[in-house]
Amino acid sequence: MRVLVVEDHVTLAGRIAQGLRQAGLAVDVVYEGAAALDAAAQTAYDVIVLDRDLPVVHGDRVCRTIAGTGPRILMLTAAAGVEDRVDGLELGADDYLGKPFAFAELVARVRALSRRAPSAQPVLRCADLTVDRARHRASRGSRSLSLTRKEFGILEMLLAAEGALVSAEELLEHVWDANADPFSNIVSVTMTRLRRKLGDPPLIETVVGKGYRI
Repeated sequence: MRVLVVEDHVTLAGRIAQGLRQAGLAVDVVYEGAAALDAAAQTAYDVIVLDRDLPVVHGDRVCRTIAGTGPRILMLTAAAGVEDRVDGLELGADDYLGKPFAFAELVARVRALSRRAPSAQPVLRCADLTVDRARHRASRGSRSLSLTRKEFGILEMLLAAEGALVSAEELLEHVWDANADPFSNIVSVTMTRLRRKLGDPPLIETVVGKGYRI
């Protein structure tokens, strides 16, 4: 899952991003509204964590512009009264969280928003392979799989595709953040490690020049 954090307080933005990455998410960070609109236009984010009081372009305008285009929006603000929450939701936000907040709640809300997509079942299965998105756990048969964040992200995307091809570019866009080198072989290297951990019989098929599928 790829998340965009939009927060003008640099220290807080860094802490949010670090915590979400530790929870297994790919995270990009911008610090004002215009940059948020540019980032959302270039990348298919799953969730956007959006501070309401932003410089340059206000968070309300960002929310109105992005709402309904694909990503789910979690709005953050120091104003957490009922009227403020209602205003935020009427702007198109999918959820609303007042500051200060418990970080565990932020992570839980981001994960819950990502599962609102039509194909986002909380538990994915194929043959004897199970991926529990909510608990961030994977197993094959009775064997628990010890996966890195990127390995888990790849497996989650392939299972959610339900047998359809997923290109290396799509994996790079959703599982890695903006710091990933698009010309590296990082996807194929991670895929090799994932296949080794999954064991036999093989579950992931490579379609040369096109991508991967379960």
